Amino acid sequence: MNINMNIKEIIEKENYTFEDLRVIMEILRSENGCPWDREQTHSSIRNDFLEEAYEAIEGIDKGDDVILKEELGDVLLQVVFHARIAEEQGVFDVDDVADGICKKLILRHPHIFADVTAETSEEVLKNWDEIKKQEKSQKTATDTLRSVSCAMPSLVRAKKVQGKAAKVGFTYADENDAMEKVREEYAEFCETLGSKDKLCREEELGDLLFAIVNVARLCGIDAEQALYKTNEKFISRFESMEKSIKEDGKSFCELNVKSMIDYWKKAKKQ
Repeated sequence: MNINMNIKEIIEKENYTFEDLRVIMEILRSENGCPWDREQTHSSIRNDFLEEAYEAIEGIDKGDDVILKEELGDVLLQVVFHARIAEEQGVFDVDDVADGICKKLILRHPHIFADVTAETSEEVLKNWDEIKKQEKSQKTATDTLRSVSCAMPSLVRAKKVQGKAAKVGFTYADENDAMEKVREEYAEFCETLGSKDKLCREEELGDLLFAIVNVARLCGIDAEQALYKTNEKFISRFESMEKSIKEDGKSFCELNVKSMIDYWKKAKKQ
C-alpha cells in the first residue's frame, strides 16, 4: 500500500465510506503510522469496545440521534480495529466478519431465505434457538446455559441463564414461589454479616442477587434496566439533597449521617 498516496486521497475527501475507514485503520497500523495504534492488541482495547457499546446504548436511552450516530461510529471503529489486528495476524479480515454474519442471518431466517414458515415473532425465535443449537453443537440443556457469554453484565447473564433453564421446565411456577427463595437467601446472607469469611458473604450475596433476578424475570421486569433507573434516581435525589444543604448554608463535612438522611427524606418527598 502506498501510504503517502492514500493519505493524500483521504484528506482531500469531503465525505467518507466504510472502505475509507478500513484504509485509515490500515494507515494507522502501518509501519509509519500512529505509535499508539500500532501497539494495540485485542486484549489492550477490550475495555474500549465495552465502553463504546455502553455509550451507544446511552444514545438510545436518551433518544438522541446525534449521540447515537457518533457512538455507533466509535463501535464500528472497534470492529474495524480488531479485524485489522486479526488480518495482520493472518487469521481473518473485516470481509470475513461480514461474510460470517451474512451467512448466519441467512441460515437463521429460513422463513425468509428458505421454505420454513414462521408467522409470529415467537415462531421466529423458536426456529432461531433450534438453529443456534445445531450451529453450536449444543447437545444438552447445560450446553445452552454455558453458551451464555460470561463477559456479559452479571444481571443480564443471570436472566438469560434462568430463561434457558426455564425452557426445559426448570423454573418457579410464578413470582410468589420465587419470592420464597429470595427470603431464604436473604436469611442466609444475614447470617454471614457477623462473619469474617468474605468468600462466604460473597457467595450468599450472589445467591440473593440471583434469586432477585429470578423474581424480576417472572414479573416481566428487566433487572438490569430496573437497577439502571434506580441509579439515575439516586443521583437525581442526591443532587436535590445537596442543593437543599447548600441552600441552608451548610456542607456535607458539617453534617452527620442522621442529618444527611433527613435531607435525603426531604429530597425523596420532592
